[in-house]
Amino acid sequence: MEFIIKISQFLLSLSLLIVLHELGHFIPAKLFKTKVEKFYLFFDVKFSLFKKKIGETVYGIGWLPLGGYVKIAGMIDESMDKEQMAQPPQPWEFRSKPAWQRLIIMLGGVTVNFILAYVIYVAVSFAYGDSVVKVDSLKDGYWIANPALEEAGLKTGDKVIAINDAPIINDSDIGLNIIKAEQITVKRGEETKTIDLPEDFLGQLSSTGSKDLFEYRVPFMVAQIADSSANANKDIKEEDIITSINGKKLKYFDQLDSVLGGLKNTSVTAEVLRDDKTITTELELDNYGNFGLRPFRIHPKFEDLGYYEVTRKSYSFGESFGAGWNKFTKTISNYGDQLAAIFNPKTGAYKGLGGFKAIYDQFSSVWSWPYFWGLTAFLSIMLAILNLLPIPALDGGHVMFLLYEMVSGRKPSEKFLERAQIVGFFILIALVLFANGNDVFKALTN
Repeated sequence: MEFIIKISQFLLSLSLLIVLHELGHFIPAKLFKTKVEKFYLFFDVKFSLFKKKIGETVYGIGWLPLGGYVKIAGMIDESMDKEQMAQPPQPWEFRSKPAWQRLIIMLGGVTVNFILAYVIYVAVSFAYGDSVVKVDSLKDGYWIANPALEEAGLKTGDKVIAINDAPIINDSDIGLNIIKAEQITVKRGEETKTIDLPEDFLGQLSSTGSKDLFEYRVPFMVAQIADSSANANKDIKEEDIITSINGKKLKYFDQLDSVLGGLKNTSVTAEVLRDDKTITTELELDNYGNFGLRPFRIHPKFEDLGYYEVTRKSYSFGESFGAGWNKFTKTISNYGDQLAAIFNPKTGAYKGLGGFKAIYDQFSSVWSWPYFWGLTAFLSIMLAILNLLPIPALDGGHVMFLLYEMVSGRKPSEKFLERAQIVGFFILIALVLFANGNDVFKALTN
């Protein structure tokens, strides 16, 4: 069921982004009376899952979900239609249009992606408002489980005060600042410590294969009982909170290993909080010292139990435009920092570059519309920025040559553009293979 939920969100988000991006090219092309031969969601290598010709355009769905495209007549693109390009230019072809019209057509896709992201942020702000966790409400700090963070010197219980010179007020501030982190200032007990991070910290984070960063310290509340668990038939239910084991108090889930003390293949006596009542039950540990119980990482009851405080803010229709703009600009800035880190080999951030599986993994295993739309907005910005990179075969490559033409007054030859397209295509293939290869490597080694 978890797979169905995640893959449904993944395909819905991806399809929405691709269709709207290509629509951004399609609409100005039509406005400038340029013939659009194909409009496809996904790639139709050899065959299509669906296609229908309406007017002069074939609309379809391909079987290879690596993107989508519009085929504009008289344009040197990934189709490499040399036969058409060998014919004399026609007035309805892309190559016959003025440079400024061609520029608008090429920028249409990324423009729609940016607009879409902003509209989503505005709508989400208006519909759901903002919910933030104040860092100072985490009374016993964060759970530090990532090996790279532990090796850098952070410990469970640390309260993050600042990253570099930026004070950390809300939990979300950490994600916005960690990309450029050189120092992290924490409060450990009554002591304030500044921890210097290694230059390749981002690479170390990626190499661990752990998705955990600064996690909330929460109780052991049961989210799911595995069918194979020896405790499947015990007196334990979802949303039960295990508060002690063999008489040892268990306030936080991260204390479980120390409370168990290495016990394996045995039974233990557990106290469980269920509906404000405490019951005692016997639970079984398997050969690996596991209960076969998956815990909640986030749950509304955690706030009620005082583990952290959530500050909520709602926005009027007018206010939501400003709130959406703040989220929009922060996301662009943050993703720009990520790209800068990836292109700087010293940071090692390139090790974290991922492909389709990495994107799929970002979707939640439970359907949450606020989270879905927030992630879709981020992916829309990511798609826009990546498409603006000055690589032939991407929109940014076409824009680069068009700007050269407009400034110099000289149009690059079609032969040059064809060769540039081939070079760009191989660069893109190399990047796709590297990113998705990283996904495979992590899956095999972690």
